[in-house]
Amino acid sequence: MVLDNFYMIVAKIIHINIKYPIMITRKTIENFIQKIPPAPKALKETLIHLNTGNLVKAATVAKEDKALSTYLKVLVNKPIYGFKNEVSEVSQIFGILGVERSLQAVYNYMMTLLSPSKWQLFKLNRIIFYNLQADLSVNWEKILKYLDIQDKDILSSISLLPASIIVSEALFCEKKADIDLLRSVNEIDLNTILQRLCGVDLFDICQQIAQKWEMPQSISDILQSASGLKASKDNEINILGKWMHLLLFYTLSQPKYIEAELNDFIDFQIDYVGDIYEEFSKVMEIS
Repeated sequence: MVLDNFYMIVAKIIHINIKYPIMITRKTIENFIQKIPPAPKALKETLIHLNTGNLVKAATVAKEDKALSTYLKVLVNKPIYGFKNEVSEVSQIFGILGVERSLQAVYNYMMTLLSPSKWQLFKLNRIIFYNLQADLSVNWEKILKYLDIQDKDILSSISLLPASIIVSEALFCEKKADIDLLRSVNEIDLNTILQRLCGVDLFDICQQIAQKWEMPQSISDILQSASGLKASKDNEINILGKWMHLLLFYTLSQPKYIEAELNDFIDFQIDYVGDIYEEFSKVMEIS
């Protein structure tokens, strides 16, 4: 009986490989990138004003975009931000957050423009995804304070990390049954599958998204390093990449994200972050 089951699994895998010799092609990736809309005018103007430190003008432009205004209100009133009273006006939100965190919040919103209306690969919804963004953002800020780094682009770099989850959903959701079968036989993460099929990984695609939305190069560089597979020649970028890699897995190890099946969509590179693991644990214990 055991052998019969084994042969059935092998036969299914052979069938998958014949029917879908390449489940995800470069053309699929190109089509995905092409469908990404450019950043709306209001968003671009908001970013310009935030980058020049003009919170008043940034808020004036941002409040014209109702979707952005609603998102900012929902995001900053998450418990993890710690505000005692509800914050509702964009000018108030930007004033409380300051330039750096306001910029990060707007980049977070840009990521939501890519997210699906209904998730299929992961057990996610809008609320859980917003919670994920908030958890990553607040803890990334805690890490940068510990490292004594004050840089608005580096603070904003965390906003692109959830894009890897969105890309996974977009590329693999229609092949969920095949992916589940492959992973039941051989424990392999989605990032590795994509790399073996196409020679690019999820973080390469996220970098293309960042470039399309004209995000600073530093955001792409840190994200690539955070994959744990592509170290940068810049030591500072590598250090940040290690902290971000650990933060991703620390966050996704929480029960609510394990239930969403997010804890194993990319492989944890323990050797890459071994030198800062204990230090990271101590920082996360800081209230």
